[in-house]
Amino acid sequence: MKPPAFDYASPNTIAEAVALLGSRKGNAKVLAGGQSLMPMLAFRLAAPELLVDLKRLKGLDRIEIGDDGVRLGARVRWRDIEADQRLTTAHPLLCEGIKHVAHYQIRNRGTVGGSLAHADPSAEMPGIAVTCDAELTIVGGTGTRVVAAGEFFLGALETSLAPDEIITEVRLPPWPAGRRWGFLEFARRKGDFAMAGVALHYDIDAQGRIVDAHVGVIGVADRPLRLSAVERVLNGGVLDDALIAAASTALSQSIDPPTDIHAPGAYRASLAATLLTRALGKSAA
Repeated sequence: MKPPAFDYASPNTIAEAVALLGSRKGNAKVLAGGQSLMPMLAFRLAAPELLVDLKRLKGLDRIEIGDDGVRLGARVRWRDIEADQRLTTAHPLLCEGIKHVAHYQIRNRGTVGGSLAHADPSAEMPGIAVTCDAELTIVGGTGTRVVAAGEFFLGALETSLAPDEIITEVRLPPWPAGRRWGFLEFARRKGDFAMAGVALHYDIDAQGRIVDAHVGVIGVADRPLRLSAVERVLNGGVLDDALIAAASTALSQSIDPPTDIHAPGAYRASLAATLLTRALGKSAA
């Protein structure tokens, strides 16, 4: 199918972009990589009056690594993350998660901000953002605000963004040396959205016990989830088969996945528990 007719603008500043979005009273959309938006237009799942292209806005394609963590501009592409070798130590969980994003062609155009704003509950970047306590910088007609990733996603394809707001940056907190982590997902075919996925990280104290565990899941609810019940099981324990089994049981009891054309809910729950078991096992290596 062909997309519906729309107006197009390519502003030079964020202020211009915000003004353009506000001028259409909710009938405008931001265009970044377009890897989600353009198919939605083609299938008439979206019909905005105006597309505001961010390609001319300077500074949104930067990757900065400092004492306060990793900062990714909203127009950073997946291939930019793959190519930046600093991230293999600055945030290995991010690097591993991005390997699972669709196919090479998509990673060549898709952007960090686009994925977060699109808010697909099976997408990798929203799951990593929630798991890692990321903060999103958002600019709109009322100014700039910073939102925790856990408060940003409201449902499937639904976020707290106002019609005239744009994500400009996401910040991932510092990654200490020695942190252990894991990321696994399962899809019907390589490159498909995950039926279920697990992201996790934790630190080890001087007694060899887990501290500050973070566990998140994708593909099992209408948004990415942090599983505090699983984290409570892990914190203070020594990672062994018994603790892994207890954590997997806690995960199964913490989620209630929907049934759809791709998989029954019970299958997704069992799959997520299996992925957690494997991810924890790999993290111990």
